[in-house]
Amino acid sequence: MKTVGRGAEILEALATRGPGNGMSVTEVGQACGISKSAAFGILQTLRHYGLVADEGEGMHRRYRLGMALARLGDRARSQVSLRDVARPVLLELTAATGMASRVAVLEAGHAVVIDQVDLEHGPRLDLRMGTRELPHCSGLGKALLAEMPLDEARALIARTGLRRRTSRTITDEETLLAHLRDIRMSGYALDDEEDAEGIFCVGSVVRDHRGGTAGAISVTGLKLDQPSWRFQEIGREVADAAQRISRALGYAPVS
Repeated sequence: MKTVGRGAEILEALATRGPGNGMSVTEVGQACGISKSAAFGILQTLRHYGLVADEGEGMHRRYRLGMALARLGDRARSQVSLRDVARPVLLELTAATGMASRVAVLEAGHAVVIDQVDLEHGPRLDLRMGTRELPHCSGLGKALLAEMPLDEARALIARTGLRRRTSRTITDEETLLAHLRDIRMSGYALDDEEDAEGIFCVGSVVRDHRGGTAGAISVTGLKLDQPSWRFQEIGREVADAAQRISRALGYAPVS
């Protein structure tokens, strides 16, 4: 098991280098806290399986990640389903917040719900699978819209319109665009009775292994007399859950 662990550490060390900037055996050993001879032996095993490649000879030999990792990465991604990865996190999120949770993907300009976790007890909201959420007034929709480049966001708004759903719906384009900037800064979107009277929804985007938008998750509850600080607290919980799903999908944020 130690050797397997050290092999993984070596791959992680090699992954820190940029294109054309491999590592020598000595550098690998120093980075992983092992001897030069141990590093060389593990590197040769990884090289045999295509997980590591080398260039140069003698003192100038440098090691980098092998292309077999790309093949395995493609296989791994093909086996991952956003719905399957999100499900256990949504279960925990619903238990923690006491609210129904959902996951959605962007389809034809709308947030389409692909899975949800309802409350076992207490008030049940009329949330349906396959529901198409408007991008400008729902927590899921705004979370997805906020991640789009400005020109794409404007184009989508032009297609779907800014239909007024309640007295709190944002129907001015520039006001909405400013609101989307706030969403990007906070990491979550709040639908404060903008889609339906008496209902609030907090959403956050989920990222894929390339850092692109994979979808969004949200929790939905009754507004009642929720204080403003509670929305911020829920927003942090939803954003944290979204980050956990993103990491499971292979997303590695740049530090």
